[in-house]
Amino acid sequence: TTWARPGAPGERKGDMGLLVGLLVAALTLGSSVPHLFNAFGGVDWRFTIAAVSGVAASAALFINLVKLGPAHVAPRRFRPRQALTAFADPALRLANGGYLGHMWELYAVWTWIPLFLLESFQQSGATDFERRAAIVAFFVIGAGGLGSLLFGRLADRWGRTRTTILSMSISGSCALLVGFFFGAAPWLVTLVALIWGFTIVADSAQFSTAVSELSQREYMGTALTIQTSLGFLLTMVSIRLIPLLVEWVGWQWAFTALIIGPLFGSFAMWQLQKSPAAAKLAGGRG
Repeated sequence: TTWARPGAPGERKGDMGLLVGLLVAALTLGSSVPHLFNAFGGVDWRFTIAAVSGVAASAALFINLVKLGPAHVAPRRFRPRQALTAFADPALRLANGGYLGHMWELYAVWTWIPLFLLESFQQSGATDFERRAAIVAFFVIGAGGLGSLLFGRLADRWGRTRTTILSMSISGSCALLVGFFFGAAPWLVTLVALIWGFTIVADSAQFSTAVSELSQREYMGTALTIQTSLGFLLTMVSIRLIPLLVEWVGWQWAFTALIIGPLFGSFAMWQLQKSPAAAKLAGGRG
């Protein structure tokens, strides 16, 4: 992101949303691939460890070919008190609130949608339901990579708050509706799940981008670290909650608990959109 192009006059990072979206797209694709392996009988764990280690080693070599761009800021001495700005600064607090709402939903879905699909396809009477569910899970999670790229470009042109609210509105609607299709025709369940997978992570990069635009440049790393840490800490709760709800109310209603996240996140980003700090986002687009 140190090579982000300047945008129109007054725009801090003309394509920052797209560039961070590209990073999230890569993460998303990597998260989906194991389900594709599983669809074809799985892969020996020794091969998996060796292959992943080889890719990581090659990345360590290639990173030496990357040069820092003009937007790079020299590192400063770590100041623990800067971590408190995530809570003290109103704009950062709202951006982090949006991110927490997003994370409440995201990893719970990524964790449990494969099992939801498997049991739904089985109940529908579909043949070869295990393999079909694994393949669909790959595409559902992987679709978020495309969503991250498209919504990254949209956020740079239309605004971060509008884009994240749109994404969470759609994904939250899917959380509400998908249970009603449990056990229905696989193509119908797949359609809803694909829309969910596309939108559920499409906004992810924009929360990080918003924090980078709202925070002091010298301590941007601290602000992003706090945001990410809080988000993943929250996922521990929602991931554990879903199987408890499945036992209690079944798959038809279990995912509805995730609606809390998009509602809370959308409200936080709507508040940020109305604040003066929105002028710092996406070149004044909010």
